[in-house]
Amino acid sequence: MPTPTVRHRRLASELRRLRRAAALTQEDVVEKTGINTATLFRIETARVRPQPRTLATLLDVYGVADPKRSELMILLKEAAQRGWLHTFASELPERYAAYIEFETEADEVLNYECLFIPGLLQTEDYARAAIRGALPESTRDEVESRVEARMQRQVVLTKEHPLKLWAIVDEAAIRRAVGGGDVMREQLEHLLRITELPTVQLQVIPFGAGAHPGMPGSFVVMKFVEELGPELVYIDSQAGDLFLEEESDIARYNLVFTHLRAGALSPDASASLIAAVAGGQ
Repeated sequence: MPTPTVRHRRLASELRRLRRAAALTQEDVVEKTGINTATLFRIETARVRPQPRTLATLLDVYGVADPKRSELMILLKEAAQRGWLHTFASELPERYAAYIEFETEADEVLNYECLFIPGLLQTEDYARAAIRGALPESTRDEVESRVEARMQRQVVLTKEHPLKLWAIVDEAAIRRAVGGGDVMREQLEHLLRITELPTVQLQVIPFGAGAHPGMPGSFVVMKFVEELGPELVYIDSQAGDLFLEEESDIARYNLVFTHLRAGALSPDASASLIAAVAGGQ
């Protein structure tokens, strides 16, 4: 099943909210509309997009009038859109494309990385070397497509209402010479420049910190403004990409990130370490 877009998730969230505001259970709606129980469940959990006539029926039952009604009908039309990603739709895995869509719409991202510099902070040469190393079976064109997509992603850091990024990396990420010494030195110098942005924070967990809660693997927590739906956790692994939406999962990863933030060097101390490593490349 394709991963829903942010707009699709927002529509589903709005329909759940409107039903509850109307003091109706799913069973009540099924009785009033004749919509199949399974279909209503799938609509409210963003597993399927409703047909326009089905959405109109639900809005009638919930007593929704303009301008809210028109807004939701437009949202339905936009629910399948993935913005600039259409350029890469046939070249990027579905779930990675969905991740980029969510990232584009997010208000804040918490990103922990064990071995890589976070994608939003990578230079082009570092990204190319990292992708080649991680995906040795990829063709040159596939690598370049991913590099281009990764570079385009970074506009979220400098757009009119920039994404707030808090990144934490293990010291291994800044010491592994991905692409060789020159590429890595350029990457580390780029980190020092990009973290001057007020919306970007970067911390390093030093080797001396010993064991820490992030050792099981990298993850991303994406936070949205309320009308775009609840938070998401994204995990990229050899077994595949995974989105977590359960409140318990989101709470657990937020707690892990809080522990990582407390155990990492401060942003200033992290910058000093990065500068020292860059000087040794």
